[in-house]
Amino acid sequence: MINSGEERHDDVICQIVTGDLDAAVVHRDDRLIAFLDHRPVFKGHVLIAPIAHIDNLLTLPDDLMQPVLGLARQISLAMINSVDGLGAQGTFSAINTIVSQSIPHLHLHVVPRTKGDGLRGFFWPRTRYAAGEAADYAARIAAALARIRSNDA
Repeated sequence: MINSGEERHDDVICQIVTGDLDAAVVHRDDRLIAFLDHRPVFKGHVLIAPIAHIDNLLTLPDDLMQPVLGLARQISLAMINSVDGLGAQGTFSAINTIVSQSIPHLHLHVVPRTKGDGLRGFFWPRTRYAAGEAADYAARIAAALARIRSNDA
């Protein structure tokens, strides 16, 4: 379902979009928001979601497909960037659709990876941020995104 503005959704992502719930935001425009997962697989794990409520990949409008994947590519580049990003060696990106979709709002995971990090298949161990650490990771990714965008301009 696409939120036409008349229907209110109270999922976690809609609450972040409206400002009712805090998140470490790395990107926001009129169509998409990207923020750190509060229980990351690895620190720097970002979720990308449409601002409008969209249930899952099956209901994602065609005109949002490229922006979602384009932002995923930019965030991946930001994570790999060693100047002001995370210096990751690669990334893992995934979208759960219905099964294992813990939030009923479309979101794409972008997870920073390094060789030997222990991630095997689809087993996702989780970690937590220390106080103030999420803001630091979000700022680093946002700075690297800004650098990438300025180079693309």
